[in-house]
Amino acid sequence: MPEKKTLERAAKAKRAGKSPSTQAGAFVKEQIDHVREGKHGAKSAKQAIAIGLSEARRSGVKLKSPKKGTASEATRKKAAQDTKAAHRTRKSPSTESKAKRSAVSTRVLKRESTKAASHKSLSRQSHAAASRRSAADRSASAKKGWATRRARAAAASKGSRARHVSR
Repeated sequence: MPEKKTLERAAKAKRAGKSPSTQAGAFVKEQIDHVREGKHGAKSAKQAIAIGLSEARRSGVKLKSPKKGTASEATRKKAAQDTKAAHRTRKSPSTESKAKRSAVSTRVLKRESTKAASHKSLSRQSHAAASRRSAADRSASAKKGWATRRARAAAASKGSRARHVSR
């Protein structure tokens, strides 16, 4: 279960009109922090990120499942399952069985190393992820970010000008 502040952070990002991946970033950050604090470990930075994305989907962030060919069938199936879990209204399993399952998965993660959340391994993961994208894709992403920041700055300056005029 994600922490309250994480849910609030994601909700704030949603209200601000941020993309689902940005909203999910709050959940990924929480998992990285958990690994760093030693609450549990992870085999790799990729696993810590995957746990965060899974939590985000289960909390209602509208993240799409990975496309065919970009991730394994099992990963895509799990993503779809997590998305469905966010909309589930039927009766959930007993508290006892949920607690047992949670305890088992936590125990397994506790055996893993906390090196997965180190600056070095996260840097290696992000560098590898970026290198799998084309130069045009990276450039388009940067331009989109620039346009967003420019639009936000324009809106902010317009709002401050309106306040000064009314005084």
